[in-house]
Formats: sequence, C-alpha cells, structure tokens
Amino acid sequence: MMPLLLLVAGSAVIAAAARRTPVPAPLLLVTAGLVISYIPGVPDYTLDPHVVLPLLLPPLLYTAATDSSYLDLRAQLRPVALLSVGYVLFATLAVGWAAYLIVPDLPLTAALVLGAVVAPPDAVAATAVARRVGLPSRITTILQGESLVNDATAITAYRVAVAAAVGEGATWAGGIGEFLLAAVGGIGFGLVLMVPLHWLRTHLKEALLQNTLSLLIPFVAYAAAEQVHASGVLAVVTVALYLGHRAWEVDFATRLQEEAVWKMVAFVLESAVFALIGLQLPVILKGLGEYEGGRAALYAVAVFLVVVASRFVWVYPATFLPRLLSARIREREVNPTWKGPFVIAWAGMRGVVSLAIAFSIPLTTHGEGPFPERNLILFLTFTTVIGTLVLQGLTLPPLIRVLKLPGRDAQAETLAEANAQAQASRAAERRLDDLLSDEHNVLPPPLADRLRSVLERRRNAVWERLGQVNPLTGETVDDTYRRLSREMISAERTVFVKLRDGRYIDDEMLRTLLRRLDLEEAAAYREATR
Repeated sequence: MMPLLLLVAGSAVIAAAARRTPVPAPLLLVTAGLVISYIPGVPDYTLDPHVVLPLLLPPLLYTAATDSSYLDLRAQLRPVALLSVGYVLFATLAVGWAAYLIVPDLPLTAALVLGAVVAPPDAVAATAVARRVGLPSRITTILQGESLVNDATAITAYRVAVAAAVGEGATWAGGIGEFLLAAVGGIGFGLVLMVPLHWLRTHLKEALLQNTLSLLIPFVAYAAAEQVHASGVLAVVTVALYLGHRAWEVDFATRLQEEAVWKMVAFVLESAVFALIGLQLPVILKGLGEYEGGRAALYAVAVFLVVVASRFVWVYPATFLPRLLSARIREREVNPTWKGPFVIAWAGMRGVVSLAIAFSIPLTTHGEGPFPERNLILFLTFTTVIGTLVLQGLTLPPLIRVLKLPGRDAQAETLAEANAQAQASRAAERRLDDLLSDEHNVLPPPLADRLRSVLERRRNAVWERLGQVNPLTGETVDDTYRRLSREMISAERTVFVKLRDGRYIDDEMLRTLLRRLDLEEAAAYREATR
C-alpha cells in the first residue's frame, strides 16, 4: 500500500511542478521515474497488465473520449481510420519484419509480437502533448481520434501474433475473424449500453449518484465487451462519445461535479502512468541477460528509427493518395500542405499501453519452452516508448513554431460564440415574455428587470471581448467586469465566514451561502479563461 501511495503522491507533485516549467508534464514524469528508480530503497514497480489494461486504460480512454467531439471525429473519419487501423497494421508488419532481419535468432512470429506492441501511439501521450502545444484543431482531432481507437487494433494484432508465436496455429483467416469480432463486438456493446446508461444518467436525481455511475461506466463497458472477447477499448470509446455528445441533457449540478471529478481522476492517473513508465527500467534491465550492453543499444536505436520512419512512410500516402484518387475529396476538402502530415507523423508518441501489452507476453510457449526473446522485446518496447516521449515530445513544440502552422482563429471563434449567444438570448427573451404574460408568473418589476439584465449581460459579454482594451490595464471591459465581480464575491465570502465565526450563522448555512457564491464565481471564471 505504501509504495502505491508514494507513487500517486510523488507523481502528482511532479506533474504539478511541471505546470510551472516549459517542459511537458509527461516528459518530466518519465525522467523523474528514470532517476528515482535508481535511488536505493525505492521498490520495484512492475507493470501488471491485469491491472493496467482493465483498471487504468478504461477511465483514461473515457475521459479523453468525452472531451472529444463526435461531430469533429465523424468529419475526420477517413484519416482517423487510416491511422488507427491501417497504420497500426502497417507498423506491426514493418517493425516486425525489420526486427526479424536485425536481431539474430529472433523468430518472425516473436518479431511480429514486438511490432504489434509498439505500433499504437498512446491516447494519454497524444492528448497531453497536443493540449500543451496548442496544435491546430484538425490535427488535434485526428490525433485524438487515432489514439482512441488504435489500441483496439494493436491488442487484436498482438493476440494473433502471440497465438502464432506460442504454437496455437493462428491463420490469416483466423486473425481477420478475430479482428472483426473485436471491432464489431466492441462497437456493438457500446451501442447497446450507451442508451440505457444515458437514460440512467438523466433519470437519477442526485448529482452524487449520477457521478458514481459516471465513474463505473468505463469499467462496465470494458469488462462486458472483454468477457466475450470483443474490444473493450471500442466499447468504452463508443459509450463515451455518445454520453459526451449528449451531456447537455444532464442537469447542471452533475456537469459541474462530473467535470471536477474526472479532471482529478485524469490528472492522478496520467501522472502515475508516466511515472510508472520511467520506473520500469530496473525491472526490464534485470532480465535482459545476453543482450546487455552495445548490442541491445544498437537494436534499440534500429527499432526506434523504424518506428519513426514507418509512420512517415504511411502518413504521407494516406494523406495525399485519397485526394489523387477521388474528385469528390478534392472538391470537399482543402488541399493540405506538407506541414500538417509532418506534424501528425512526428506526434506518434508511444506510452504505457505498449508497455502493459509487452508485460502480458506469456513466459512460455505451448511446448513449455520459454517465449522467444521475451526480455529483449520488453527492453525494445521500453526504449521505443522512452525515445518517442523524450525526442518527439521535446521537439514537437519548437517544430510547430518553426513550421508556423496556423493556430485557432480566436477572433473568428469569438464572433461565432457571440452570434450563437445572440440567437440564444433572443429565444430566451421571447420565452420570458411568454411566461410573464401569464398571470401565474407575475413578478414585481424590479425582479423582472433583473432577469432581463442578466440576459442582456450574458449577450453583451461576448461582443465586448471583440472591443477595445483598457489602455492602462490591457483588459477588455468584459474582463474588468468579471474581475470586479470576483472581488465582490470574495468580499461577500469574507463576511459570511466572519458571521459564522461570530456564531450569527451556523456551518450548514455557511456552506449553503458559499455554494451559491462558488457557482457564480465558477461561471465568471469559465468565461474569463476562454
């Protein structure tokens, strides 16, 4: 228990410290894990695939998928599918064949196991780095969509390769059948579960119960699908995309609480996952045996280069060939430059899923002999994960700056937001007039005017962000308004606490009053940080 608590607490501290540095948190956590792993007295943290895959992967996939846009992913379905399915299978074959040629005495089946293990870029790594470096929205959508689905392809390819390596007589037909079962079954389970789960979310009346259900959903979807050898990954992603798309139907209290809960869960799990990657080095080196030293380093560099090169070999044809072959695509989509595919190819960081899959490689074959070069496969997986995280993760931000990729158009987004708010405000005004015309809803004029002023304030707030700034402070009128509003709320909060300390009100009333202020401040903060 103590090692686990130390892992969670230590990784959280390092991740929090990373926010004050220009270094992305994943890289700092991996580096810290590598250094700490050699401190005397630090226990070995061995990745257990029976823990990582069913307990860590579902919530990380769920929170990434609910934060994604179903509509954006649907718009980018072709590039996402080409990367999450086509590239993973291509990388499995390319890396496997290269490893077979490079490493003496490594059977082709075992080499393909290595290829399947290192093929999928990691959902956590891609999301974390994309969020930090501010990639263009289309590229971010493609990378997120790829990382949500590619684990299912890789795990299926891994199972087929392991079956062949241990002597179960796997065939191409059997492999294709297993892939189809995993894909169709996983999506099918997600489609079956998503509607009743959403119904439960909208009919439970307490935010606490709704968020308890929210925490259980990814584990239920994953376990149910895996029980029949379908893809738990695809089941979780399907459910999460649906629930995220319809989150507006859940009451506001649940959304506020759910956002806070899942941010905390994602922060803790992501931090622990990257720290765990670095802590694996001593465990892996202990079993390296005859491949210690220069030969192991040479193999590691070779496999890493093949992994990086194979992504470029796939991404550019997958980007431009469909345009050459389809006039409809040329008419519908803007012609891409070479820069976007270059960033997509360079952003293929690997992560904890590859390590977890590698640790699940069986120790023996059906002939009771040891699995061929298992420890070497673990080592090459580890070096590939570290290499991509460090080299590509560190160079991705400056690469984006050098390429001068166009970022989000903040002015256009604010204008679209203002137009949307104006349409919503007009609808709200009509609804308010209808309600006030009913004698059952009569309000004193000051209260009716207050409703209208709140609506007007909400409508004008976005337009004011397009206006001029204060020459003394650099703030827009809207920013100044929100800052003063928060100062007023802070003054009210101080008075409430003093009244409680003076026993004029009790703690229960204090919590009620503070909750109201917290909701107001949360709304102001969300608007101010857009």
